[in-house]
Amino acid sequence: MDRADIVVLGTFVADLAFKAERLPVIGETLLGRGFAMGPGGKGSNQVIAAARAGARSAMITRVGQDAFGEMARQAWSGDGVDTSHVLIDETAPTGAAFIFVSSETGDNAIIIESGAAANLSAADVRAAAQLISGAKVFVTQFEQPIEAAIEGLRLARSYGVTTILNPAPALPVEASIYAHCDYVTPNETEAATLTGIDTSTDEGAVRAAARLVELGASNALITLGSKGALLHGAAGTHFVPAFRVAKVVDTTGAGDAFNGGFAVAIAEGRPPLEAIRFGSAVAALSVQKPGTAPSMPTRAEIDAFLRANG
Repeated sequence: MDRADIVVLGTFVADLAFKAERLPVIGETLLGRGFAMGPGGKGSNQVIAAARAGARSAMITRVGQDAFGEMARQAWSGDGVDTSHVLIDETAPTGAAFIFVSSETGDNAIIIESGAAANLSAADVRAAAQLISGAKVFVTQFEQPIEAAIEGLRLARSYGVTTILNPAPALPVEASIYAHCDYVTPNETEAATLTGIDTSTDEGAVRAAARLVELGASNALITLGSKGALLHGAAGTHFVPAFRVAKVVDTTGAGDAFNGGFAVAIAEGRPPLEAIRFGSAVAALSVQKPGTAPSMPTRAEIDAFLRANG
């Protein structure tokens, strides 16, 4: 692939998902109600979501020379993701994540070790400058070093590429990063961490979004779980409701599904509110299946869902 519509800088980790009624307390052992292993990592989930949603997609990351790295390559190959800037790191293993999934609610708790992707550098990003320059949308997060994320956002902006920062996990960062962002897409918890503003009410969420724009972002897009999403920026302030689903199986990766879908719709030239609706459809479909990358829907499934929920 000589160019991609969407370029994602981020991590791949092997997801080790355990289902149980609750988390154990220290010193306790619980019997589980299910286990699954598969491809994960925010960046990888987002690039797979974008590829399945119809975009030509490329990944920038590092993986180890091990079985989990081979899992990554197979996952990307199966969805046609460009891996020309996936580096093999001989000094570190591929990342992994422990995921607890509640058998009662489908909610999750996660511990992530980025592994080889923790060695991503600004130089690695600059080496992918030609790939980034040909993209329509560039996406990154905070699971890899922030210096690499900043360089990717800066480069993409310099080429006129739309930039999306999904600031997860939420970390203290210099405010200057936001000046490189067309969209900042935290969930409500991350938005509260980044701004110090309580986002548990609609008014608080609007104040947090406004703060992110004051810090330099062109638009703040806060996902609010079952309540939908909030967009605040040049086009004003808008709440977009979430789709209702019959049964939530697993919320792991829902945010990545949303970001991948939103990026695809923006790359296709859709207006932001329509792009949010598209991303919300991708997320709604993903939570009805177990797993992260395996739960990402195809474009045919997304279009059918939107027609049925028009």
